[in-house]
Amino acid sequence: MAEKKTKETSEVSEIVEITAATPEVAETQETVVAEEAPMAEPEVVAEKTPEVVAEVREEVKAEARVKTPRPTTPPADFDWDSIGKRQEVYSSAKRQEIEEMYNATLSSIAPQDVLDGKIIGKTKKEFIVTIGGKSEGAIALSEVRYNPDYAIGDPIEVYVERVEDANGQLVLSHKKARALRSWDRVNSALENDEIITGQIKCRTKGGLIAEVFGIEAFLPGSQIDVKPIRDYDVYVGKTMEFKVVKINQEFKNVVVSHKALIQAELESQKKDIISKLEKGQILEGTVKNITSYGVFIDLGGVDGLVHITDLSWGRVAHPEEIVTLDSKINVVILDFDDEKKRIALGIKQLSAHPWDALSETVNIGDKVKGKVVVIADYGAFVEVAPGVEGLLHVSEMSWSQHLRTAQDFLKVGQEVECVVLTMDREERKMSLGMKQLTPDPWDNILAKYPVGSQHTAKVRSFTNFGIFAELVEGVDGLVHISDLSWNKKIKHPSEFTSIGADIDVVVLEVDAENRRLSLGHKQLEENPWDTFETVFNVGSVHKGTITSSNDKGATVMLPYGVEGFVPKRHMKKADGSELANEETADFEVIEFSKDTKRVVASHAKIHSDAAYDAKQGEQNERKDAAASTAKGVKKVQSSIEKTTLGDLDALANLKTEMEATEKKRKK
Repeated sequence: MAEKKTKETSEVSEIVEITAATPEVAETQETVVAEEAPMAEPEVVAEKTPEVVAEVREEVKAEARVKTPRPTTPPADFDWDSIGKRQEVYSSAKRQEIEEMYNATLSSIAPQDVLDGKIIGKTKKEFIVTIGGKSEGAIALSEVRYNPDYAIGDPIEVYVERVEDANGQLVLSHKKARALRSWDRVNSALENDEIITGQIKCRTKGGLIAEVFGIEAFLPGSQIDVKPIRDYDVYVGKTMEFKVVKINQEFKNVVVSHKALIQAELESQKKDIISKLEKGQILEGTVKNITSYGVFIDLGGVDGLVHITDLSWGRVAHPEEIVTLDSKINVVILDFDDEKKRIALGIKQLSAHPWDALSETVNIGDKVKGKVVVIADYGAFVEVAPGVEGLLHVSEMSWSQHLRTAQDFLKVGQEVECVVLTMDREERKMSLGMKQLTPDPWDNILAKYPVGSQHTAKVRSFTNFGIFAELVEGVDGLVHISDLSWNKKIKHPSEFTSIGADIDVVVLEVDAENRRLSLGHKQLEENPWDTFETVFNVGSVHKGTITSSNDKGATVMLPYGVEGFVPKRHMKKADGSELANEETADFEVIEFSKDTKRVVASHAKIHSDAAYDAKQGEQNERKDAAASTAKGVKKVQSSIEKTTLGDLDALANLKTEMEATEKKRKK
């Protein structure tokens, strides 16, 4: 009987499990079990037969297929968190105690927090870091590249970007954490003169960019090392120690120095070396740096400068001509300053001055060969021996009177032959000449260019008073502006000819002592003013055209190309107006000078003389009429006594005639 009850009980349980395993009736499971609860009683189950159990089973399955869940109301005190967990009953106090113990093992974590973590693991690409949370985070190894000493177990600061990602893992960043805390650290390093470590990221203009505490700092090229750095690229990627030397709070700029770490030690070395220096002491040094103005020599911890003028007795265009980098050379101490720690060195002083070694056979008038080392506008310096130079002035380069620049004759590096003109061994000066190697063109000048001889010259230059023309190289003459034309007044030589043109001239005067020639051009023709004197005599009248005018008068072009001057008051025409430019009229010559080649003419005089002659003719006619009238009156008076009636008529007619004449005269 007991076995039968157990079997039937298991069959009822099986029915319940079937219903629970069906998803469509999951919600109705509790209702079905509750309604069938009476079947679980032992005494009831014992009375059921196997047929009844099968029937119940079929009914449950059919109800599950209908998919019509019945609404249920869960208990208010049902613990949903206990579903699927081991059923352990705790009191409220015990449960609260356990929760507090568990929460104490967890830290409060929020995004954007900067926390201190601990490295607990390492992979090929990442460090595994815990910060006391439910899960760990990962940091890329590239973020800690600046410090290769990081190892498992070391503390490390991290920035929480997200509490968890899609995989439920913390998202951390060491670089951002360093950046947020870096500014305080940098300021602290500057205040405490702390030595910090950073990594060189890249090269920039004037230096390098270093990453310290996660921020970028500038490392000037002069602060990398005590010696000049020629290749900055070799430092990229290296980890170095620095000191913070400057911070710009406004722009968040940081300047660091590696040189400052070793500066103090070098200063003590410099003081020790300088204290042992003496002027004239010869030392061996290494060429440390070459500049355009000199060479820096490393004397074993202290630097000295060899100025470019102290490299060689000769001319040096650039120090690289004498020394090379990293080469070892001997130098002599010329001077030093204890306070400024400056040392002046020399190389040329190790050998004798070239002037002292100059041969005594070189004297004034000797021919020497040399190389042009410097060219200036006023001349060139020629090196006739190593360190011995002479000045070749531009005036000594050619016999030509037209001085040009030295660049027109010579080039730097050109080999030339010169004559020693002057020499001062004490002052170490020498002047040279080139033109002395060719004959002087002024020798026998009177025989070559006698007065009155005609030649063709080349126009070299203009002045306001004439033209300089070159007969041969070195022999120039002046053609005065008054000797260009007999009859044309020339205001500037450019109106007559041009530079570089040929001009026929006559030698007027020769001054061999002062090397001067006076030339003329108009003298090639006879003086036309000898003829003009008979043509343009005073009182002669000629046709002329006004060519120009000013406040004082006008210029008139007369026949035969002769220019005359018309004063302002002589330009009036008969109607009172003045002659205009390009107007043609008659002019009377009122002044002529052959010596000064001056002709003064007048237009007003022509019509004023005609009016004067007409007036004089009228006056003469009146005088003749008055004389005739007086003579007639006298004749009448003398014969008054013989007057007859006919005579009275004659007298009356005479009187009328005289009155008419008088009225006409008054008018």
